[in-house]
Amino acid sequence: MTNATLSPAHHEAALRRLEMRITRRLDGLLHGDHQGLVLAAGSELGEAREYRVGDDVRRMDWNLTARTTVPHVRDTVAERELESWLVVDRTASMDFGTARNEKRETAIGAAAAFAFLNNRAGNRTGAVLVDRADRPTVLPARSGRDQVLGLLHTLITREGGPGQLEGALVTTDRLARRRGLVVVVSDFLDPSEWRISLRRLAGRHQVVAVEVRDPREDDLPAVGLLTLVDPETGRRVEVQTDSAKLRRRFAAAAADKRSATAKDIRSAGARHVVLSTDRDWFIDLVRAVDRWRRRR
Repeated sequence: MTNATLSPAHHEAALRRLEMRITRRLDGLLHGDHQGLVLAAGSELGEAREYRVGDDVRRMDWNLTARTTVPHVRDTVAERELESWLVVDRTASMDFGTARNEKRETAIGAAAAFAFLNNRAGNRTGAVLVDRADRPTVLPARSGRDQVLGLLHTLITREGGPGQLEGALVTTDRLARRRGLVVVVSDFLDPSEWRISLRRLAGRHQVVAVEVRDPREDDLPAVGLLTLVDPETGRRVEVQTDSAKLRRRFAAAAADKRSATAKDIRSAGARHVVLSTDRDWFIDLVRAVDRWRRRR
């Protein structure tokens, strides 16, 4: 699906199959036709009713309370239009995979899932791609199925490049003026200070952080002398993987890194889901969304 050399017709057919699979399995589990993944209050005032213990006092209708001498609150109507932004990592570290597919392919699949599910009447979807050193590529938020297909086609065919996740998050914070959904798809190996920007986004929007991993990033195989290359910098280093001590140190360092990333995402107030290239990313995403639904 993600081979840029394939014809546009092949890409279109692949996206149609993916759309059918996603909407059949995830439709109704995610946000539906309301604001965010979890039904929440909107900004439009609705019907008034008598105050009940536990109601938000900020919703008190003081005028009606004064007229009736009985405390009243005014409910709000859940917002029907959702603006979603996809922040997709397209740096060199995503072009890696030793199992079913590359991290880049898993990332595109996850982005497609959220994009298709946001494709409702009036809902808009945009994207910010981490693919350029000077500034991220921005695909403006628009509504309609053609917008989603065009956005995903760009993800599939556009070459990646150097970039910083922090800059993409700052750009998204500037573009997403109204409260909505932001989905960040990355391996979160970026050395930039993305944590602060993620926390700022989560303060205004509902944020989902989709972390994409490959098993070989966590565990070195015992295959003798191995040359490792940093895809971001091109730096090379030779390691003797027959050393059990080195493999243990590598695994421990990788585990610490993953634990720190998970902690940073949680402390920012974002939802966190991990997808791996050696597993069915679709099933893992369905399970994560179902857990969020059950916790409402």
